[in-house]
Amino acid sequence: MKSLRSLLLGLLAAAGPLVASAQAPALATFPVGATTVTVSALATNLNTVWELAWGPDNFIWMTERYGRISRVNPATGQVLPLLTLPDVTPTGESGLLGMVVTPATLPTVPPLPTYWVFVVYNYTDAGYLKEKLVRYTYSGGTLSSPVVLLGNIDATTSHSGSRLLLLADGTLLMSTGDAQQQPQAQNTASLNGKILRLNLNGTIPATNPIAGSAVYTFGHRNPQGVVQLPDGRIYSSEHGPNNDDEINKIEAGRNYGWPNVEGYCDLPAEMTFCTANNVREPLTTWTPTIAPAGLTYYDHPAIPGWRGSLLLAVLKDSKLIGLTLNATGLAIATRTDFLTGFGRLRAICVSPQGKVYLGTSNRDGRGTPVATDDRILTLENRAYVASATRTGPADFAFEIFPNPARRQATVQLPATATQLIVLDLAGRVVRTLPPTSTRATLDLTGLRAGTYLVQAENASGRATRKLVVD
Repeated sequence: MKSLRSLLLGLLAAAGPLVASAQAPALATFPVGATTVTVSALATNLNTVWELAWGPDNFIWMTERYGRISRVNPATGQVLPLLTLPDVTPTGESGLLGMVVTPATLPTVPPLPTYWVFVVYNYTDAGYLKEKLVRYTYSGGTLSSPVVLLGNIDATTSHSGSRLLLLADGTLLMSTGDAQQQPQAQNTASLNGKILRLNLNGTIPATNPIAGSAVYTFGHRNPQGVVQLPDGRIYSSEHGPNNDDEINKIEAGRNYGWPNVEGYCDLPAEMTFCTANNVREPLTTWTPTIAPAGLTYYDHPAIPGWRGSLLLAVLKDSKLIGLTLNATGLAIATRTDFLTGFGRLRAICVSPQGKVYLGTSNRDGRGTPVATDDRILTLENRAYVASATRTGPADFAFEIFPNPARRQATVQLPATATQLIVLDLAGRVVRTLPPTSTRATLDLTGLRAGTYLVQAENASGRATRKLVVD
């Protein structure tokens, strides 16, 4: 109990940056259904923001292509540089790329306030451009102890990927481009043109589709966005040539066609190849191309019109796109464009408070930067008030049993709730359930041992209870 109390106190201390601060001037507004979304600048004068990740310390973690890793205070916009990588090679599209920071609930990582920070970047080895995945340890405001988990991947000044994603099962996905070596995308002995899956120590998971191989999926050209939904589904965004940018549903062991297939399997030669090679067609494509980049999932009541949607940051067409998934997640029902006028958009993340953060990429050599570029933009519904602070009836009480629980837990409610949400201590949604009565069963299968928060919401407000999974 003492260790749990210390952990929760640490999280509350880390939440300090989220205290109210003066609102930044509105740069623009736009409608999402009946909601007005306000755009403001959180941080300015950056250089080619590549990754934005909401960290377990409630700061935004950022990479810039020229090698700098920073933490950004989401309340003040203060940029706190941590490290500039000494061996990064920022040539053309190469440089410091994707990053993830481990949430505190994974038992395989050091306890708070120490995190593991994974970055992927390009470097030069004996005159050749390469790519590697490196794990750093963050403690006491410092990044140190780099460990190369995967290296010597062929790279060029374009088509290097690379986005990272920490999966709910505690493994790590890493996307790689074909490095302009198109046939290698179909070669499962090559790490180019793939989505790779590794354990956090760099070893190969025993459940990978090819025994002893990091290859999780293949046949990719240049995937630069990847996201996992609370129910486990995985999606990616991928750059096409002069046609057929793609959104893909990622399924272990599947072939995504490149270079034999561009977009759908709709030409005679493509149809033959797809049938013979277990090709997974994209959910949607764009021709002419738009240059899709960062991809996230939005499921927060602050902006109801985006709930259940993928949000896609777009470079060439300089916009944000909302992609509404159908009930099965096997098709995109609608595509809606938002937010033009800020140039190239590459990085995106969502806070537990439902704010969306976008990083511009106007200093990457292809944009037209303004004096304040590059920027982190905040997109928010300023009229939204979280249920816990709304005036009205007091929050209701509910019970969870057994607690601790192992495979399932029962939630007893005083009245039917509109939804139940299970979050980890980093604020990430790991389960959702729309209860149909005053008693609901939470399926805990697949959740790692640790402490979680269960939120129930109905017309009376919102209540939260702690749940321990053992």
